[in-house]
Amino acid sequence: MAEEEKVVTEKKPSIVITIAIIAVLTLFAGGGGWVVGNMLAPPPAEKPAEEAAKAEPAAGGHGEGGKAEAGEEVPHISTAANGIVLLDPITSNLAYPSENRVRLEVALMFKGVADVKLAEEVHQDIMAYMRTVTLQQVQGPRGFQYLRDDLQERVDLRSEGRVTNVMFRTFVIE
Repeated sequence: MAEEEKVVTEKKPSIVITIAIIAVLTLFAGGGGWVVGNMLAPPPAEKPAEEAAKAEPAAGGHGEGGKAEAGEEVPHISTAANGIVLLDPITSNLAYPSENRVRLEVALMFKGVADVKLAEEVHQDIMAYMRTVTLQQVQGPRGFQYLRDDLQERVDLRSEGRVTNVMFRTFVIE
């Protein structure tokens, strides 16, 4: 009977203590996130953007706003003199499904002086290759990377190493 008389009372933690524990855990988690974020973040740039913008005109820029003055001509990037040849746009249908078409604009970067005749041969080779490609082969980023690798390999074989880079300007499938 003595046991029955003992009333065991459970004490529940008060709401104030619960809120305090949650607040301390939240601050601890936020501090840990801040520390990890600072460890993973890239270091700040050496020059802020404003300083770089001020230094550009002094280094031979085109003055205010970045526009060329009346007598200056902006050089063209894609010229045979620079070793870069922009090929004519290639429009072709795919092998399967044949109702899908592909439009491709490619520029070739030559090692040394550009050879326009070789560029035309490469253009025809790329067009012939695009007619053998299926839609499933070029779907997604991996398919596009495979296409780039295949075209680079074909250009290397055709040019015997004289073309160093195949640059895609546009690639559209409809």
